[in-house]
Amino acid sequence: MKTYSAKPTDVEHKWYLIDAKGMNLGRLSTKIAQLLMGKHKPAYTPNVITGDIVVVINCAKIKVTGNKLTDKFYYKHSGYPGGLKETSLKEMLEKHPNRVIEHSVAGMLPKNKLRDKMLLNLKVYPTTDHKHEAQKPELIKVEA
Repeated sequence: MKTYSAKPTDVEHKWYLIDAKGMNLGRLSTKIAQLLMGKHKPAYTPNVITGDIVVVINCAKIKVTGNKLTDKFYYKHSGYPGGLKETSLKEMLEKHPNRVIEHSVAGMLPKNKLRDKMLLNLKVYPTTDHKHEAQKPELIKVEA
């Protein structure tokens, strides 16, 4: 018996909707990463994007445990001496709440050429409003 290997033309992408209100950041990110990679499908193939498209709403209302709001920092560097910038999780949730989930999910995806393409299938919105009603996304309940 031969092992089935999915081809990009054979893959059907479903749309999923996840409400992040009151969800734990880590548990939510692992579920999103599994859906983006396609690990939940029997036709999962590592070198093909077999995953689905995920729409996350209410990302500004996620929760974290412990002192992560003040102790967790996001770093970026301009490339110049002394150009290191740091932003706490609390500031990031106030200014750019969608980047928190995007950054967390990106760290859980495989570090190869497919990661950027998988991240294009992630749509994150800070409120309940999103522009993907026409695709009729299926609501997924993630256990907190």
